[in-house]
Amino acid sequence: MTAAVLKTAGLLCLSNVFMTFAWYGHLKNQKNGPLLVAILASWGIAFFEYLIMVPANRLGHGTGLELGQLKILQEVVTLLVFVPFALFYMGEKWRWDYLWAGLCVMGAVYFVFRK
Repeated sequence: MTAAVLKTAGLLCLSNVFMTFAWYGHLKNQKNGPLLVAILASWGIAFFEYLIMVPANRLGHGTGLELGQLKILQEVVTLLVFVPFALFYMGEKWRWDYLWAGLCVMGAVYFVFRK
């Protein structure tokens, strides 16, 4: 794995932290608040996600990652960010289904990245 791919993955991780909070953070903090406030706050958070995501995708694609590889990499990152977010921030209980879903995504990684 090249340094550019690792940098791409790191940027995708950072951008996904923002996106996870944009998509789900309001369920904890604004659950009973006005929907419009939750939407506007989510858009504001998502703005920063896009500031990181777009350069990450350009870097990854520019260094040889195919579009499908970028997408599967993003799905791996999504699970790596979402599971700790769900457990520690949202207080969800551990479910073995998280592990099984992760293994399924790892199967997708194999097929997309194999030569």
